[in-house]
Amino acid sequence: MAPTTAKQWTVEGKDGFDSLKFNEKAPVAQLGDKDVLVKIHAVSLNYRDLIIPKGKYPFPVTEGVVPGSDGAGTVEAIGSRVTRFKPGDKVVTLFNQGHTAGSLDFQSMGTGLGGVLDGTFREFAAFDEQGLVHKPSNLDWLEASTLSCAALTAWNALYGLETRAIKPGQVVLTQGTGGVSTFAVQFAKAAGATVIATTSSQDKAEILKKHGADHVINYKENPNWGEQAKSLTPGQAGVHHVIEVGGPTTMKQSIKAIKIDGVISIIGFIGGFSKDQPTFLDCLNNLFTVRGLLVGSRHQFEDMNRAIEANNIHPIVDEKVFDLDHLKDAYEYMWDQKHFGKLCVKVA
Repeated sequence: MAPTTAKQWTVEGKDGFDSLKFNEKAPVAQLGDKDVLVKIHAVSLNYRDLIIPKGKYPFPVTEGVVPGSDGAGTVEAIGSRVTRFKPGDKVVTLFNQGHTAGSLDFQSMGTGLGGVLDGTFREFAAFDEQGLVHKPSNLDWLEASTLSCAALTAWNALYGLETRAIKPGQVVLTQGTGGVSTFAVQFAKAAGATVIATTSSQDKAEILKKHGADHVINYKENPNWGEQAKSLTPGQAGVHHVIEVGGPTTMKQSIKAIKIDGVISIIGFIGGFSKDQPTFLDCLNNLFTVRGLLVGSRHQFEDMNRAIEANNIHPIVDEKVFDLDHLKDAYEYMWDQKHFGKLCVKVA
């Protein structure tokens, strides 16, 4: 029998990390017929989690929501009509709970964990059975907890456009050492691609090379890194895929790096905003495709997990791991950019 109360965090207001409130005896949800009760073992943080309590997230957020979208745990109980899982199964959460397959729609966009729907920073959580996938067998709990957003976003960027899906021999450009970028390095290498990565330090460059990057450019030493990336491609034709995480402040360099008919996948804006940025006419002038994307579907998640198992891919997890009671410290640690790869919180 699962407990009737459990520890959980909520977001109360928009006053920064002080808006995070801890409750040691929150009620555990009652299961509906198609619900699965999960004992959460580990959760990983995303940039999105940091800006929600600061009131800077550009999408809807429910007042008092349980934060966190990425979680891995064990099925404790199931509703009477659940067919996809049984007690004891090891599972990982899907970010948009309603996005089963195909393109997003307005309904599935409104099912994001930790924003509209209660998320994963709690000991026990109930999810619709369609909002979970089986954990890859080669990963531990911390590693599995990193997949829901960062990994699936990187996978969608490389495989989501079927006519432009990554192929062996192509070139991929990644930015920095955050979760999406490091996953993109690993997935691109598993696909037989060449990877050019950017970073800000020699120490990070060595870690990127260790995990598969063929070339690493220090963007602080060379602000014109887009042209340098292009010069490293066969015939200096440019890269096939750019995983664009910086947003307006880095797009100009991404355009300099892209090849004709290449794809720039915009998945974030961690560089902030700038009035000095390219326009839509740059798509015409340089003949490339720009694509915005929001994580991915459950079917893509299942495809990705099969690739993770087949290639024995292991997520890059920061050496610092926090416990649930010290969640605010984890938020501060990530906000100060002290992490490398994915930052995790151990729950159970």
